[in-house]
Amino acid sequence: MRSGFIGVIGKANAGKSTLVNVLVGEKVAIVSPKPQTTRDAIMGILTKPDYQLVFVDTPGIYKAGSRLAAQMVKTTETAAKDVDFILYVHDGHGGVSDGDIALIKKYMSDGTPMAIAYTKIDIMPKENIPADVKKFYENGIDCDILPVSARKFTNIGKLEEYLAAKMPEGDKVIAEDIVSDKSEKFMVSEIMREKILLKFGQEVPHGIAVVINTFEKQENGVYEVNLDIICEKPNHKAILIGKQGSAIKEVSSFARKDMEKFLGAKVFLTTYVKVKEDWRNRPNLLKDFGYDD
Repeated sequence: MRSGFIGVIGKANAGKSTLVNVLVGEKVAIVSPKPQTTRDAIMGILTKPDYQLVFVDTPGIYKAGSRLAAQMVKTTETAAKDVDFILYVHDGHGGVSDGDIALIKKYMSDGTPMAIAYTKIDIMPKENIPADVKKFYENGIDCDILPVSARKFTNIGKLEEYLAAKMPEGDKVIAEDIVSDKSEKFMVSEIMREKILLKFGQEVPHGIAVVINTFEKQENGVYEVNLDIICEKPNHKAILIGKQGSAIKEVSSFARKDMEKFLGAKVFLTTYVKVKEDWRNRPNLLKDFGYDD
């Protein structure tokens, strides 16, 4: 039996959460085309008869422009030090910059074994792959590089086998029926946030938090979910609500359907939109909203 923790690290929008979801076979992290979608370190657990892989999906490496962003960077740095192996996820579609090389070298310098998952090969010219791999090696990146596409499931099985072989020998570290360390309540709030990010594009920046006020399963099996959507400006609130409440009704409907799929039960969802100016830089509100330092 082999088992261990794998830190999934990389720049924002490299495809880390999508890759973890595909490897685990369950949705354990939300995804969107926006940086800073993942704000917490989220575990996704894949258990097979001969091995257990515990993926630690981390916030994307992104220039810290707020206290919240700085905490997210700190979360990634801490995760990189507490794992058996680092899977650095690189967006192959974006090429290889000097900044990419410097960042990878930074994580290699700690001595934790590492490999690169070179992602999104389904949307890039195949001839770019050997050129990028050569550039990595010529610049001193001597770890294994594995081209994959999570969307097309290309080489996902090979990546899983590769990672299993890299794990230390030992018993399971987490019970085999668990696929994530996060609660249902946490995932419900993340589903709501995901739908907001997908619905509103660039209209509403990243200053969105979702706070669950009520999460209860009634005797009839229906979940009652009451939540607040926190934004930073009055005009963001107006965008989120929409004309005569049309926008918030639409996004809530999308979220409720995903919540019901996740929970396997009906959901009665109530949403409110509130303004808390500059909450991402206010320690007391960060704590209240679950982003403890």
